[in-house]
Amino acid sequence: MSIARVLVYVDGFNLYYRALKGEVGVKWLNIEALTAQMLRSKNRVEKVGYFTARISGKDDPDAPRRQHAYLSALEHHPIYALHYGTFLSKKVYRPLVDPPPDGPKTVQVQHFEEKGSDVSLAIHLLNDGWKDAYDAAVVITNDSDLVEPIRVARAELGKPIGVLCPSERCTQALKDVASFVRYIRRSHLIAAQFPEVIPGTTIRRPEGW
Repeated sequence: MSIARVLVYVDGFNLYYRALKGEVGVKWLNIEALTAQMLRSKNRVEKVGYFTARISGKDDPDAPRRQHAYLSALEHHPIYALHYGTFLSKKVYRPLVDPPPDGPKTVQVQHFEEKGSDVSLAIHLLNDGWKDAYDAAVVITNDSDLVEPIRVARAELGKPIGVLCPSERCTQALKDVASFVRYIRRSHLIAAQFPEVIPGTTIRRPEGW
């Protein structure tokens, strides 16, 4: 039985906000182990590309420290390749759904936005495919912005592209283009945690993670 070379592409913010935020005991996630347990044994994960951005501490001053610990844990393992976009925080005006008759029609809010990660993920997915760097690829996301690169990789390159969905339901557009869709459950996350302290380092799981 031949072994299929698998590359994994992780939409970091989508994974976090869809499956990890607000949960305890699942954030210290070894994505290689997570993917391996959800694929057949004939597949070998050779590289995990993690696409994210350094976050702001505006809402939670300790959040950048916790994120840095996790990114350091990933960087310690050579199977992970980290790719950074940009995290933007700005004040914007949004219309009120039901404004009072004599009151303001808009309200100013703090808007957080991550830029560049999905584009970078798409580029690497297609470029690695053209270089024949994988036999199959897995994308961890539930973001419909990644539909087109998945479609092109399958249609133009003939590569199987699966989606591991971090939500209870996967957007239909992704289901329509992916070779397969599998759902990340809490049991998968719990079974794929790094050790409390990364061996050979002082990198420690943040409290509450």
